[in-house]
Amino acid sequence: MFNLIFKDILIQKKVFLFYIATLVIYLLVDISPILIVVVYSLTFINTALSYDEKDNANILLNSLPYTRKEIVSSRYVGVLIFTSLFIMLTYGGRFLLYGKEASFSWKAILLIMGLVMVAISFMLPVFYKFKRQYLVFFAGALVGIYLLMKNLLVPNLNNALRELTQKFLTLQETQMYFLAIFTIVILYIGSWLLSIRIYERKAF
Repeated sequence: MFNLIFKDILIQKKVFLFYIATLVIYLLVDISPILIVVVYSLTFINTALSYDEKDNANILLNSLPYTRKEIVSSRYVGVLIFTSLFIMLTYGGRFLLYGKEASFSWKAILLIMGLVMVAISFMLPVFYKFKRQYLVFFAGALVGIYLLMKNLLVPNLNNALRELTQKFLTLQETQMYFLAIFTIVILYIGSWLLSIRIYERKAF
């Protein structure tokens, strides 16, 4: 299964240079590391999914000695590995650029993992049921809703989201964190099982 995960890294090894170059730029202009990691992780997964749709890749995958359960599971495990990799790159880069001033909060890491896991929990079942173009349509719809809210309903939406993030990072109630973690893990596992069921019934 880990060979399937490593495949995504090999396919995008040249793109990694672009990731690192733009990562340095974003860190220099002081973009939120939380936003950086979430966007990069989802972009990496979306690119990997696009390669799976090219040249009948799914037919090739199913001809290899892997079960469909392993193929889907590699994607869900890979999300956690790739997100952890981007966390290390981002916070490692911040430390090199800013030294001890660069904060490394476990709450920020939990927030990053939680946001990515929630997004993937909705993305992958849609991808396995339909096609990646539906993900693009869904993402475009979300951007449209965001811009509509920002321009018409909540002009200070960016500030509100920033304040919400800060409130999460300063929460002291441990039970809230455990409840959030438990809910996200259940959602992720449920999405994982749903994707396996969808993929096992799919004909190539």
